[in-house]
Amino acid sequence: MRQVVNTGRHRPHRVTIREIAELAGVSVATVSRVANGRGDVANDTRLLVRRIIREHGYVANRNTRGVSTGSELLVVGVLVPLVHRVYFSTILAGAAEALWERNMRLVLSPTLHEHQREISVLERLMHGKSDGALLILPDESSEELERLLDQGYRYVVIDPRKPLAERIPSVSAAHTSGTTQAMQHLLGLGHRRIAVVTGPAGWPATEDRRRGYRAALAGAGIMLDPALEVEGDFEVAGGRKAGDYLFELSDPPTAVFAFNDYLAIGVIQAARACGLRVPEDVSVMGFDDLEHATIVTPQLTTIRQPLAEMGRTAVSMLVRLLERQRFETLHVELGTRLIVRHSTAAAPR
Repeated sequence: MRQVVNTGRHRPHRVTIREIAELAGVSVATVSRVANGRGDVANDTRLLVRRIIREHGYVANRNTRGVSTGSELLVVGVLVPLVHRVYFSTILAGAAEALWERNMRLVLSPTLHEHQREISVLERLMHGKSDGALLILPDESSEELERLLDQGYRYVVIDPRKPLAERIPSVSAAHTSGTTQAMQHLLGLGHRRIAVVTGPAGWPATEDRRRGYRAALAGAGIMLDPALEVEGDFEVAGGRKAGDYLFELSDPPTAVFAFNDYLAIGVIQAARACGLRVPEDVSVMGFDDLEHATIVTPQLTTIRQPLAEMGRTAVSMLVRLLERQRFETLHVELGTRLIVRHSTAAAPR
């Protein structure tokens, strides 16, 4: 493939499609539709985008904007466990927008968390159906994924489900620092008996967050109580089951940090079933900041993962891999942020 060389280092700044989108307050896809004369945009929006395009001298150039091999556009396969879950669809939306911006085609393949189905889809994608892939929470082992690299297939893993070898490119959230923020928030509210409801053991997200939890307790001089560490499954029912157990303890927690929002919602349901008020009697917080966090009552304090940005970043990495560019690191962690709402409060006396 032709080596792409950046020769525009000293040229005047050329406004990008993303900058136009930010100025107009619309998506990159909307700007692309307006710039390419498509009719599926509201008239007021079209006029606004056209005005900003004129003012900033933006020119849509499909030949330079798209990534291609000869006259054929590149095709990217996207493997995702489930499309209808908000967590995955948000990552997918970010990836789809970035692919649109680069004029690349997307082939979507839901895998339903089935290992053999993933292997089958990857085989088809690798042998002529795609030029590269994005693998969201893949079930393949590191050894299986390395074999794809050995055969020359380029891909990026988003949110690894299993520990990865150094040479496997990946994008994830900064789980440990997110957990540190969560624990500092709860400790700052005076909580000392803080429980966690984890994800499945062995998942990188689970183990990184577990390390952050234990480190925060140690830093505050609090002994780890194994009874307050409950394994969950990232589902509402799992959070409910964990909450039922925790609130029946002889010395129950005053705060529960769940390793995702679904688990946190289940914990809130369990608290109510036990006659506990959230946050007056027990504080509950989650991790992800999905739209459910603002629908549940009380609204959920949580750690925001940049899910859409994970998808966009993975596309950027894949393009660089396909162009044979060099990387400083093949493992990218994006920052997380504490979002304080109404499900946490000062520890009860």
